[in-house]
Amino acid sequence: MCNLYSLRTGPAGLRRAFGTVGDRTGNLPPLPAIFPDQMAPVVWNGPEGRELALMRWGIPGPKAFGEHPVTNVRNAASPHWRPWLGPAHRCLVPANAFSEYADAKPRKIPVWFACDEDRPLFAFAGIWRPWTGVRGTKRENPDRVPEEHRLFSFLTTEANGVVGPVHPKAMPVVLTEPEEWAAWLEAPTAEALKLQRPLPDSALREVARGERSDGAAPDAEPEA
Repeated sequence: MCNLYSLRTGPAGLRRAFGTVGDRTGNLPPLPAIFPDQMAPVVWNGPEGRELALMRWGIPGPKAFGEHPVTNVRNAASPHWRPWLGPAHRCLVPANAFSEYADAKPRKIPVWFACDEDRPLFAFAGIWRPWTGVRGTKRENPDRVPEEHRLFSFLTTEANGVVGPVHPKAMPVVLTEPEEWAAWLEAPTAEALKLQRPLPDSALREVARGERSDGAAPDAEPEA
């Protein structure tokens, strides 16, 4: 289960890469460690086209399992997830690296994966939904008042030969090409779900081990 990833590409780079017409993220800093229930940028189909927006990571799961926030969606055929698989509720989750934990002793070790050592931008195949309730830290919401949220999760699939030795159960659905991004955002559901497959071994590598944040230097590009 992937519960940690990083994003070093700045807002200007995200806007260029994904061709967004709107940006609601503000002055977004580098995010070397994104954990569940934190806010993170996603690309979604807004009223005027693709928009960059901040959403909170983790969609409530089925009632039978306590409705705990789910960060990774493996069974896209589940009735619980089916309402959020249409184009209106698909999103791209930008990232430069993700982590899985190696089952080492005496404690598990974070292992970071990226498409290359220089950590080029990719996107997880995400879904999002509106939700009203209590989320976030006590600092963000000290009175624990129910609020309106936009929540996201991303799909997983079987692990490839790079991730498998560390985490054999699954890996995130990683999309690296603009054509894949467009298909995930716009294609009919059956066609879009064909993208729920492992990234080829040749397209992914281990880039770091042992740290709970990805220490790559942030982009130094000027903001537009």
